[in-house]
Amino acid sequence: MMRHRIASLVETALRAASAAQEITSPSIPAVTIGVPANPDHGDYSCNIAMQMAKAERRAPRQVAETISRHLGDGKGLLSKTDIAGPGFINFFVSPAAWQRLLPEIESQGATYGRTATGEERKVQVEFVSANPTGPLHIGHGRGAAIGDTICRLLDAAGWNVTREFYYNDAGQQITNLALSVQARCLGIDTNDPRWPADGYQGEYIRDVAAAYLARETVDADDRHVTALGDPQNLDAIREFAVASLRREQDLDLKAFGVHFDVFTLESSLYDDGRVDNVVRQLVEKGHTYEQEGALWLRTTEFGDDKDRVMRKSDGGYTYFVPDVAYHLAKWERGFTRVINEQGSDHHSTITRVRAGLQALDRGIPQGWPEYVLHQMVTVMRGGEEVKISKRAGSYVTLRDLIDEVGRDATRFFFIMRKPDSQLVFDIDLAKEQSPDNPVYYVQYAHARICSIFENAVEKGYALPTDAGSVRLELLESTEELQLIKLLAALPNTVDDSARFFEPHRLTNYLTDLAASFHSFYNRNRVLTENSDLTGARLYLLKRTAQTLNNALSILGISAPERM
Repeated sequence: MMRHRIASLVETALRAASAAQEITSPSIPAVTIGVPANPDHGDYSCNIAMQMAKAERRAPRQVAETISRHLGDGKGLLSKTDIAGPGFINFFVSPAAWQRLLPEIESQGATYGRTATGEERKVQVEFVSANPTGPLHIGHGRGAAIGDTICRLLDAAGWNVTREFYYNDAGQQITNLALSVQARCLGIDTNDPRWPADGYQGEYIRDVAAAYLARETVDADDRHVTALGDPQNLDAIREFAVASLRREQDLDLKAFGVHFDVFTLESSLYDDGRVDNVVRQLVEKGHTYEQEGALWLRTTEFGDDKDRVMRKSDGGYTYFVPDVAYHLAKWERGFTRVINEQGSDHHSTITRVRAGLQALDRGIPQGWPEYVLHQMVTVMRGGEEVKISKRAGSYVTLRDLIDEVGRDATRFFFIMRKPDSQLVFDIDLAKEQSPDNPVYYVQYAHARICSIFENAVEKGYALPTDAGSVRLELLESTEELQLIKLLAALPNTVDDSARFFEPHRLTNYLTDLAASFHSFYNRNRVLTENSDLTGARLYLLKRTAQTLNNALSILGISAPERM
């Protein structure tokens, strides 16, 4: 918003300086506007002079002085500019320019913070992608929160987003699942010698077995299965168990406010011949060789530290081969941009998948697909780590957290740290109603503003309906201007969060905005004897509530009116 206007002003100054032959560079770099770390250095800064100094054969400060002579005040946009350090141009926005932003925020309503839509810019985001062998654990939960929020941010930044869930419905883990359910159907307990060696022991297995024997029908988002009830039919048990646990995943994700557009099965890649076709293409391209009965891919030709086995000596494919086939399918579906949100244990997969795609020689860019890897979560209660769930047995489930602290707190806590940072989820803090709890602190700011509006109406104050009836120039205190500056920062924060896949930037922004509001409210009376000042401050708080609501909405978190 304001950043773009400053950039436009600099670009106009550069054109004017070039026309006056005071700038001689044949090409001018893109203008980037930043925010100084020290507020005393201005509202915004630009390093364009340092970028151009070499081409201009002058000191950066001299180039900055040339540009500054052509800046002017931008028709009241700036109160002053100065040159700092080796050649930074610092910009101080005038109070009137900040005040004029409020009607613009009002006019955009619920869309404020979002950029213009760009339906032609397709992006596919794959996240969660949990195999249906048990309830979603907290690692899946963090992946769901980060992946879903990245989708929401990309949507807000103008992308046409497809959300995709990829999972394995075959293989040894699924066989172990089926054997575990079958054992329960046959009355075999976990301490019985006949219990499968790698069987799943959670209470949910007992629930699936009971439902199968009762011949229940399961409706998941991507499959519909009616149980046969025959404990000897392992294939039927497998199909029902997968559908049952997929339904459980769907229920957990819906409780978390997460949905998917597409579900893809790993088995479909084999059924459609995609895996065999990819292997055949790689062989034909000359990027494979056989050694000790196995088929290898020369991934070292594409940046890997060693070559990788594609087909083992027993004839089975290694896990990254179907991943290559799956991503080729994404490319063929028209997704020139693909983002995978996964756990940090997938780090070793990245080079192999990209190497396989490069070896296919299909015009796929080297850095495709993009990856966001999240680190582990530790759940704490009462100062001690929580490790198990009553239902899953061996781990804490996503549903455990949602049931205990609520969806809003769970989502906020999962995304409030950078994805590649380990996260400590403090259950006690997430339930605490105090300023120390960040999601409560932000939501309370919105509820507190709504309470101020109710109090104003009860006392006979008229709530301003639009900027035309408000004297914006009265909003001149330090706290008022700081609040407006933060309101103006939402669009850039959303864009930066989407560009860098860092949802925590938006949670940090919300915390700062809430702190700014609380500071304003603690130092300034809103309902005063001066009707003009009261109207201006109520109007400012309307825009603050609007911005809090919009930003929380992008995160999939509610903005309560009462708390």
